[in-house]
Amino acid sequence: MKLGIEGRWALVCAASKGLGKGCAKALVMEGVNVVITARGAEALEATATELRTLNPNVKVVTVAGDITTPEGRAAAVAAAPQIDILINNAGGPPPGDFRNWTRDDWIKAVDGNMLTPIDLIKSVIDGMTSRGFGRIVNITSAAVKAPIDTLGLSNGARSGLTGFVAGLARQPQIASRNVTVNGLLPGPFDTERLQTMIANWAKRDGKTYEELAEGRAKTVPARRFGTADEFGATCAFLCSEHAGYITGQNILMDGGSYPGTF
Repeated sequence: MKLGIEGRWALVCAASKGLGKGCAKALVMEGVNVVITARGAEALEATATELRTLNPNVKVVTVAGDITTPEGRAAAVAAAPQIDILINNAGGPPPGDFRNWTRDDWIKAVDGNMLTPIDLIKSVIDGMTSRGFGRIVNITSAAVKAPIDTLGLSNGARSGLTGFVAGLARQPQIASRNVTVNGLLPGPFDTERLQTMIANWAKRDGKTYEELAEGRAKTVPARRFGTADEFGATCAFLCSEHAGYITGQNILMDGGSYPGTF
């Protein structure tokens, strides 16, 4: 299927590895020029080299910096002639017991996982509506659909973003201009973040990494973890010309783990 987005410009946040990188790869393979961001310049440049190899016909621009800061966001948005596609992505807050979280912990979580993506949306959405095309995808978490008790900071901040987007996406002046805003909610994906978590659990429980990984995978109906490439492919479809009638939705990718009907 031709996605019809060749030549567009995308900003993909936290794209040096993991799910952000998967999204950037899928877009580049569809002929989309990308601005990719991450804090670590070395990993970011390595990813940029890989993306250019995948499709030498596109432009890949790197912006190393912290997307959760005003300066980082301004530099990322300014790096492209226009932003047709925005992929919001940021690492989640750490797990823990809410009794131990301070006001500063909450502010940091809300700033990174709610206010930062809202500010980026604000920066690009008027340009999208004026041109009559725009795709915004917020990478959040399956915890938005089924909260995880130890991830209260993430549950709260990401759910706040989801509630905001639910109203924004349905504004006629946005939806009628072929601009969509959707969420992608990942469950367990085989990324460095999950691998680190499993390694920590294995060390804590005195088990091998393989034992813990196999046990965790067995809790997923698909009996495996997702891959960044299949996540990226779904993201690319949501960004395509064919997805203009999908907006204000939250697409759960969790291998069937969520047990509900709706």
